[in-house]
Amino acid sequence: MNSPTAHHRAFDEHSRLQSKPQTLDDIYGEPENFLEIEVRNPQNHGVARKMFTDYEIVCRTNIPAFKLKNSSVRRRYSDFEWFRDVLERETSRVNIPPLPGKVFTNRFTDEVIEQRREGLERFLQIVAGHPLLQTGSKVLAAFIQDPSFSKDYYHY
Repeated sequence: MNSPTAHHRAFDEHSRLQSKPQTLDDIYGEPENFLEIEVRNPQNHGVARKMFTDYEIVCRTNIPAFKLKNSSVRRRYSDFEWFRDVLERETSRVNIPPLPGKVFTNRFTDEVIEQRREGLERFLQIVAGHPLLQTGSKVLAAFIQDPSFSKDYYHY
């Protein structure tokens, strides 16, 4: 009769996964699912009380929920406010993170614009990376990728 130790040793020898050597493409190639979102290049528009800042959203991905592998669009803070509001109404199962706060004074200084840019980028990375929002949101991919995106098209 085989001893338990001999049985375990035989099992270990036969059950190890056969691993193939990694290729350079395996090591350095594109990951199976990746999503890179960057908010950058803030630009001020208008004058006096009509002045606003918009931001470039750059997206690189191979996740099927997004129609384009590479995209670049511009959005202003009020667009983000609308987008966040829609996400909250679309699902009660996902906790939508806050946007960076409204700024009422000195909002066009480089420091304030940079803080807001960082906060908007963090917000987008969280919501765009959430699997339930990727598959369940009607506005997520369009907001991030569609240059002709319009809030008027979505009746919320």
